[in-house]
Amino acid sequence: MRKHISLVLEPEIAFDQESFKNHLSKLLQFPADADVIVRPLKRSIDARGRQVKVNIEAEVFLDETPTPRIEFQKNYQNVSKAKQAIIVGAGPAGLFAALRMIELGVKPILLERGKDVRSRRRDLAAINKEHIVNPESNYCFGEGGAGTYSDGKLYTRSKKRGDIRRVLEIFVAHGATEEILVDAHPHIGTNKLPQLVAELRESILNAGGEVHFDTKVVDFIIQQKEIKGVVLEDGREIAGIGVVLATGHSARDIFELCQKKDVLIESKPYAMGVRIEHSQSLIDSLQYNCKERGKYLPAASYSLVAQTFHKGIQRGVFSFCMCPGGFIVPSATAPGELVVNGMSPSRRDSRFANSGMVVAINEIDVLPYKQFGALAGLQLQKELEQKACKMAGGGQTAPAQLVDDFIKQRVSKNLLDTSYQPGLVSMDMLEVLPDFIGKPLQDGLQQFGKKMRNYASNQAQIIGIESRTSSPVRIPRDKENLEHLEVKRLFPCGEGAGYAGGIMSAAMDGERCAEKLVEKYAKS
Repeated sequence: MRKHISLVLEPEIAFDQESFKNHLSKLLQFPADADVIVRPLKRSIDARGRQVKVNIEAEVFLDETPTPRIEFQKNYQNVSKAKQAIIVGAGPAGLFAALRMIELGVKPILLERGKDVRSRRRDLAAINKEHIVNPESNYCFGEGGAGTYSDGKLYTRSKKRGDIRRVLEIFVAHGATEEILVDAHPHIGTNKLPQLVAELRESILNAGGEVHFDTKVVDFIIQQKEIKGVVLEDGREIAGIGVVLATGHSARDIFELCQKKDVLIESKPYAMGVRIEHSQSLIDSLQYNCKERGKYLPAASYSLVAQTFHKGIQRGVFSFCMCPGGFIVPSATAPGELVVNGMSPSRRDSRFANSGMVVAINEIDVLPYKQFGALAGLQLQKELEQKACKMAGGGQTAPAQLVDDFIKQRVSKNLLDTSYQPGLVSMDMLEVLPDFIGKPLQDGLQQFGKKMRNYASNQAQIIGIESRTSSPVRIPRDKENLEHLEVKRLFPCGEGAGYAGGIMSAAMDGERCAEKLVEKYAKS
């Protein structure tokens, strides 16, 4: 017998497998000698009331063998002799594009400017401890892209972009825990993502695909508005039936190459601001209405949005990429820049919570850079990162300020402990940030402080700058076949092209671009 149930339970029952099973046995009155298997299907936390509850759906098998939880099978065909297509960038979009091409009978040639995950670690240690930025290997560039060393969030609102369940099952087949199929807001964790990414690469190689690290694309081979291949930094040329361009939001040289080669690009909306850091215990107490979250509840997260006005212009202020139990990391991609981002391990057991706190950038903000055309927003982004770096001393030490001090415009005498390894320096963040970011940020934080007590107090600090929320550039493509509007066989893909906003949406976009490329050009 198979039974589907929906329950609302206390955390100590919902998150403890034995307690949960015992609860169901009493509820459903199973015979003492029954062979019972309980399998959670969906689980979400409801912290709106005074007592935290967990909504859970499960299926119960009584004296019956459960059906397989995962339909996906890691059984890829060999494509070593098949037609080949080029994928530029080995982030989530590029990796999933490669795997989908293999399923469809095309050999992927995956080109990544950075290093493999194991070699990449040395460069991350150098930027944290020695303030040395390797422009080809950092928190943004390298195997797995920016997502490898991130919180590993797998939640997306992009329900129409692809098969969410399929992507999650592929992650599980390559080493992720089955919990990501159950939790309402699943994540993998920065400590587990590197091995998972390496497993994805092995699937590509075992099927006859190619993955090349330390391989930078510096030019496109375009003839009569059709891309034939790419040119590498060492002068080699690689041809293919098409090119999936999945370089991520920080590959500025690719945007500049597009502009140089008259490949149509356009500016797009984005946001910039800071990271805000609290103690995780404070966020737990605010979200769970208790002094301590206890043994069973996960580190609490939040999502905040406010509307502000500055000089008569409405601006959204919002939290971005909230990392409970996480760390703030230096994410610059060139010397002389300062960029911060957040990540969390799988257990989310750091004593810090951090989130991007950013302000929408409007067209009026980039008017001083109009001579850069579609790269105007990118130029603004670059200049603010360079300014922050210079003001903070030229390394990766980041400017910071206690939140109430920031609101009241006074330089903090002392800063709080931080998860940011390169260190902090107390500064007036209104001098670091332009007024069209700083002033709305002050207003937004005050609004958030009214929603969450002590959120905007000196129990928190802001750390700058968070500038890589998304790409300031879009590479336009046809809505139906996903091909570039002017250059045939070119498929702009993922976050860098302006069509994704995280691991899941990027992975699904990679699959879709691979499908469209193969559909149109693999049989010609």
